[in-house]
Parts: sequence; structure tokens; C-alpha cells
Amino acid sequence: MDLSEFLRETQSAVKAQMRDGALYEELVFCSIVMEHMSDIGMTFEPVECHFEGKVGNANLRLSGYSISEEGDQLDLFVSLYANAEEPTAIPDTETKTAVEQCLRFLSLCAEGKMAPKLDPTSDVRSLAETLQAIYDDLEQIRVYVITDRVAKSKSFKTRDIGGKAVRLEVMDIQRLHRHWSEGKPRDELIVDFNLVCGGPLPCVYVPGESDYDYALTAIPAEALRLLYEQFGARLLEANVRSFLSVKGKGVNAGIQNTLRSAPERFMAYNNGIVIVADKMELDKAGGEGSTGILWLKGLQIVNGGQTTASIYFTKKKFPETDLSRVRVPAKIIVMRDEDSAKEEALVSDISRYANSQNAVRQSDLSANKPFHVEIEKLSRSVFCPDGVGQWFYERAAGSYNTLLTRDGTTPAKLKALKEAIPIARRITKTDLAKYITAWEKKPDIVSLGSQKNFDRFMAMLTPADGQEAPLPTVAEYKAMIAKAKIYRDAQKILRPMFQAFQANVVAYTVSLLSEKLSHRIDLERVWNKQAVSPQLLAQIAVWAKEVNEVLHASAGGKMVSEWAKRPECKDAVMGARYSAAATNIPELK
Repeated sequence: MDLSEFLRETQSAVKAQMRDGALYEELVFCSIVMEHMSDIGMTFEPVECHFEGKVGNANLRLSGYSISEEGDQLDLFVSLYANAEEPTAIPDTETKTAVEQCLRFLSLCAEGKMAPKLDPTSDVRSLAETLQAIYDDLEQIRVYVITDRVAKSKSFKTRDIGGKAVRLEVMDIQRLHRHWSEGKPRDELIVDFNLVCGGPLPCVYVPGESDYDYALTAIPAEALRLLYEQFGARLLEANVRSFLSVKGKGVNAGIQNTLRSAPERFMAYNNGIVIVADKMELDKAGGEGSTGILWLKGLQIVNGGQTTASIYFTKKKFPETDLSRVRVPAKIIVMRDEDSAKEEALVSDISRYANSQNAVRQSDLSANKPFHVEIEKLSRSVFCPDGVGQWFYERAAGSYNTLLTRDGTTPAKLKALKEAIPIARRITKTDLAKYITAWEKKPDIVSLGSQKNFDRFMAMLTPADGQEAPLPTVAEYKAMIAKAKIYRDAQKILRPMFQAFQANVVAYTVSLLSEKLSHRIDLERVWNKQAVSPQLLAQIAVWAKEVNEVLHASAGGKMVSEWAKRPECKDAVMGARYSAAATNIPELK
């Protein structure tokens, strides 16, 4: 799929999330891109927050933000949306102007001059107060310009705002296409060992006979620290565990102690890391002509995420830590298979076996889990009531686009394929987890964000005895799709109703709907009609207004997006009093 086709598909995805006549395409586009960036680890859980205005003679602009859980990293997003149908260049002057408008907003917030100029009840006021409170403790600040056009420059010179270095980047349609077209956003993760180590990394190289090549090496700890500093969690996207705290006497605390007190013994004590990569360039290393790794592209750490993150955080917390004497054993596996589903399956297997000494749960290995494989099979075998259309379950990233490229070999075939399986009926693993978790009346878990919600969802699927849960039936699959339809249609009608925190309002409203009416809602009717009635949508809109009021009132001045993650918030919202349901809803049995 070339850039023009991808752009049209993206615009179709935007329109698929809009109700007729709505004027918020820019916010939808921005939300789609921010969610993608969050899914691949480029940012944290994003929040839509649209603001355009003036303070004095200065124009200010903001489309969304993301703050790390520790409150030490901040990303701001500003959208430049043109609803372009063909790839169109955007001048650097326009992206720079948007950056300046966002930086002015940030600067005024940091100085405490922004909040007093805003309505005390507005969500932007809450953000401005939060930024003022956390600014001194911020370790990293980035501003992203998001656009559906093609930018010449993908980054700009770092700026100093209030004594803080602010990195400036552009996520344009071209960069997004590279991420999504092949399902490999990690293509941007490139390490040049000339830069981080001063030369090729000596290794033992073993050319493979099947679907991978192999190398053994020892990576300087400082190189790993620099990589984690540059790419953060993106390095660990295929890892089966999140980084654990260094508090207490666990594995990470032991790593920290070794780094500080016996760095020369780190190589002897540590099991090392396992890296998968898409490409590797070899060269001569050292004066004896031995083999060395010049660079790696598309690298992921699938075992050793704790080691890598511990090195970074130890040096950050204890700057005097000497990493110059620390080497980390590393096994590097270079993938050969271009099929995204097969590649993800291999990475998952590598993760499972590489981590076997740590009793990793099967539920942590997502793409290959029988539940997801079965949902994918059902999506390819169960037709909509019209006998032609289908939904598409994207078990492996990029597989929807792969389907269009593989089977849409002529314009007529591609047109028929898109009509039968439009992008509006594409569901990812994290999408499905969100819809089902909300229906299970756990909006606080949904509000944790896509990845954490997905982790909880996977744990929920695994019984206490560790055995695999029963595979979904055709009837259960249809019910899941009905819940997805309800959630998505709720998103469409609620997005224009609220300036910010739409994601939290939707999650809580759907959970409330399930609490009040799930025992009466005929999900089979929703499946058969492939639609939600106007009467049910009207009821969702009524309850959403009431939910929004309770969310803000119960937050007590806290950021709603943070408050929504807490069980106390769920108790307050789900326990509040609401108006009675309408009596004319066709879906009610």
C-alpha cells in the first residue's frame, strides 16, 4: 500500500469514527495518532485536550497531552489537520508556527500565568495548574506536531523553556505510513555502535539456516543507558514483562546494588539480555580483524528489560555510578521473515523460552494466545447477516493492510474487499480488550490506558489454575462484536459533546449502561442489524452528561484523567443516582 492509498485509508478511519455532520475530524485524527504512539511506546496514555486562544498578542494552541505515571515526563501534541485526500506537503514554517504556539502555552503554564486566565471549571485550567505544579520536577518534555500532510523536517532544534530542554518532533502522514503499512513502527529504532561505542561491537556471528541469524556479544552498559534514554519503553515493546520497581530486595534491587558496589562483577552475575532485530550490518572490529556489529535496525529487547531499565534508572538516581566497567552479555537474533504474523509469533516464542527461568505466565504472550488465534479465525469465517460483510480482527499489527495488499490485486478486487471488510470493522487486540473490560463494568481499568488495560484483560482470561480458558464460540464472538459496536457508536456521539476526557466519559458511560441494562440488552439484535438504535444512543447521551458531571464533581479538582483510574472514582460514579432509562429502546428485552 503506497502513501496515497494509506492516506485515503486513514481519512476513511477518521470518518468511520464520526457521526454524520460532526465537525471534529481534526480531534479524531489526532486521537488516532496519539493512541498509535501510545501503543508502540512513543508516549504515555494520551488525553485529548483542545485549546486555541490568545493571551495578549500570543496565539496559543494545544490538541492533547500525556504525562508519565511518575509525573517526570511530559508530551504535548498540536494537530495540523487538512483532511487531505492526496499526499500534500506542509511547509516547515507552518509546523514551526504550531510548535511556537504550543511552546507559548507550555511557558505560560510553567510560569503560573495561564491558569488564572482560564475558566476555573474548564479542563484546560486543570491541565495548566498541573503543569505549573510538576514543571520543576520534569525530566523530559517533548512537543509533537501531528499532521495528515507530508513534512520536510521531522524534528527541530531542541528549545529551552524555563530552564528545561524541550524536544520538538513531527508525526506526519509519511512517518505514520512507515509505522502502520508494514506493522513495524520499531523501524525507527536504529543503533549505530560507532556513535554509542566508538566503533563496531565485537561479536561471534552465526549465520542461520532458517528464519533468523544469530550473534553473541557484550554491550557496554553506557550504550544500553543511552538507548533507553533515547527510546524508552519502545525498546521493550516485545518484552513479556513491564519494568519492576527497584524497591525492596528483588531482582532489580540486586542489579542496582551490583552496578554501584561491584560493577566489574556485573558480567559474571547477570544472565544477560536477548535482542531481536530486523537488520544487522557487520564490519571489522578492533585491530585483529574480528567480526563486529556496525548497526542494528528495528531492535527490541525481549528478555532483559529489567536489566536495561535498571541500568538507566540507577545512573539517573545515583549519577556517581560508574558504568564504564560494566558489560552486559547479549544474544542478538536477526529476523528474516517478512510476514508480520509469523514474525510476531516467533518473537513471542523467543520471549517465552528466553524468560522461562522467570515463570512467565502464558497470559503474558498475547498474539499467540489461543484466545486471539480463535478470534482471528472466527473473524475470517463468520459473515455479517448480509452474507457478504465481515469484521477483521487484527491479531498481528499491520495484518489488515497486508490483507488489502495480498488480496486486492486489482482495483475491482480491492474495492470489493474494502466494501466487505471496511476499515470501520477492523478491531485490534487492545480495542477488543477495552470494549469487553468496559462492558464488565471496570471503567477504572480501561482508564489506565490501552496497554495496562490489555494486561489486566489477559490476566482475566487466565483461570487461577493456569490452564487456558475455553475458546470463544460463534455466539460469543457475535456478542463481542455487538459490544464493540455499542462502544464505538457511543464514542461517535459523545466525542463532540465534551471538550476533554472523552475517553473516560465513554468508558464510564458504557460501564454504566452495562450495569443498568446489560441483562436486558439484546446483543443478538445489535449483531443482526449491525447497528445501534437512535433510541439507545439517545439514552447513552443522556447518561453521559450525568456521568461527566459526577466525574468532575467527585474529582475534587484533580485531573479527571488521573482520577478516573482509581477504584474510588469507579465507586463514586457507578454508585451515583441517574435518571431512569427510556422505555422505547428497541434493544431492551
